[in-house]
Amino acid sequence: MELNEIEFGNAVPIDGYGPGFFRVAGTAHEAPLLVTKKGVFSWSGYDEIDGLVALADQIDVLFIGTGDEITHIPKEFCAALEDAGVGVEVMSSSSACRTYNVLLSEDRRVAVALLPIKGT
Repeated sequence: MELNEIEFGNAVPIDGYGPGFFRVAGTAHEAPLLVTKKGVFSWSGYDEIDGLVALADQIDVLFIGTGDEITHIPKEFCAALEDAGVGVEVMSSSSACRTYNVLLSEDRRVAVALLPIKGT
């Protein structure tokens, strides 16, 4: 088997996570947070939609990490993003981190909004 190191260019990958935090580009950040190709931003959760809609010209897909388990997200939240032309994929936060990193390494137009993980 041949292993290849993943290149992210100037983008910021998610390096790890634990109870209440995500490590992005080597720095731990308290959750919830938003990670884009350009950086890490605080996110207040489902009540904060305007900042995510504003990303519509920069991303094609937003991954929503719902914590330890996959849960439903508010319909209005999802509809607002889809109306702005942003695809929404809901998954556990750990799966969202992995998926974000893979597509980021392919230079895809993605972002991830992450709710905290309680366990490890």
